[in-house]
Amino acid sequence: VQLQASGGGLVQPGGSLRLSCAASGRTFTSYAMGWFRQAPGKEREFVAAISWSGGLTRDADSVKGRFTISRDNAKSTVYLQMNSLKPEDTADYYCAASRAWRRTPIDRDEYDYWGQGTLVTVSS
Repeated sequence: VQLQASGGGLVQPGGSLRLSCAASGRTFTSYAMGWFRQAPGKEREFVAAISWSGGLTRDADSVKGRFTISRDNAKSTVYLQMNSLKPEDTADYYCAASRAWRRTPIDRDEYDYWGQGTLVTVSS
């Protein structure tokens, strides 16, 4: 499956952005989807995940209550709505697909396909 992430940009602290990740090539509902991020000099970390139907979601503690993951299976697209953004949210954001379609994996090793990053910069 091919993944194309978009929606990154520069936003002021407290602002919002919505990231999108469009999938193609295989049946979208065969995959759980996740978002990860990587800040300069840091390891890639889990942000959020959603099961194949959207019935299960999981968020990292650092974004809980501020970020929301969702998916539109008819459009083969997963979203990450980011509100109340903080400077520490600055990172490259990556979407990924996992064959563990019934779950919400948090481990990078459980993801089989990755999109390119989209840069989010939170700064005044």
